[in-house]
Amino acid sequence: MSEVRDAISKAKRVVVKVGSSSLTTAGDGLDTARLNALVDAVAGRVGRGCQVVLVSSGAIGAGLAPLSLDGRPRDLATQQAAASVGQLALAHAYAASFARYDLTVGQVLLTSNDVVRRAHYRNAERTFARLLALDAVPVVNENDTVATEEIRFGDNDRLAALVAHLVQADALILLSDVDALYDGDPRAGGTRKIGEVAGESDLDGLKVGMSSSGLGTGGMMSKVAAARTAASSGIPALIAAAAEAADALGEAEVGTVFRPAGKRLSARRFWLGYAAGTQGRLYLDDGAVAAVVRRRRSLLAAGIVGVDGDFDAGDVVDLVDPAQRVVARGVVAYDVGELPDMIGRSTHELPDDHRREVVHADDLVPLGRG
Repeated sequence: MSEVRDAISKAKRVVVKVGSSSLTTAGDGLDTARLNALVDAVAGRVGRGCQVVLVSSGAIGAGLAPLSLDGRPRDLATQQAAASVGQLALAHAYAASFARYDLTVGQVLLTSNDVVRRAHYRNAERTFARLLALDAVPVVNENDTVATEEIRFGDNDRLAALVAHLVQADALILLSDVDALYDGDPRAGGTRKIGEVAGESDLDGLKVGMSSSGLGTGGMMSKVAAARTAASSGIPALIAAAAEAADALGEAEVGTVFRPAGKRLSARRFWLGYAAGTQGRLYLDDGAVAAVVRRRRSLLAAGIVGVDGDFDAGDVVDLVDPAQRVVARGVVAYDVGELPDMIGRSTHELPDDHRREVVHADDLVPLGRG
């Protein structure tokens, strides 16, 4: 067993995410047998002394059959209506299934604001901590009934990665209808299964696609992104098939594992790098990229070549390299209107009240590029 798989199998707190296509079918809605099999695996892991947070898609899919809908609706209002009906059915099904093991579940519905806004993030952190202390199994989903853009473009894979850090999980397990990451489309044949991703170079040239089930909004692309987010913040991740949930939650000798890079980020730095909403962009020259990303220095006005967005001092902005890649995020110290007269100028050339860092190193998180 590899070191990463051993760490996942022995983790004391795990976030497990399951997709819509693993719990529902277009014609029949919620598949109770599949849900019960998942709960069997989760309960088995809990029985071995592990705390599990379950991030579950499926609310919209579970609402299709009761509303006599043939497939996932395209318009937002009908998606929200299906989520309203389906979320109740999904919560009831989980409560009944976990009750077979005398386990209590607590439903946690989140929107992007709950992880993007710092105060909400901390409130969610306290709620999860109390649920776990009371030996409940939190079942998490996006609040699709009131969400707007989240339904149209979002997925629960990213949410699961954010929750994994929020609850200080020791591992993230992403379950889907595909058994692992491949170097191409496994349906086409002639592809190679990738057992472990040790770093970014292992993903170079891979072709991964979006969901083709018609029920989910994610796919392998979003799972890889979520696994990378977790691994980048120090949390090992596993992508595996939902049908192999018992093995994934057992010895973890299935699927694809992502090796964690470095030590775990603090809650604030993780929020800053991966959860916070950004209000603009600062474009950097090569020297500034090297200083910010490799030497972990503050960003000075001299290294900025351009500004975009509508932000105030204290907002979070992306830092972009000459190749248009986001290489870091940080809290900007100036309003957008103050920066055009500052960019490209050395500190000694600026007025005394504008000689502070544009983004201080303590408020900056490199994202591993550049």
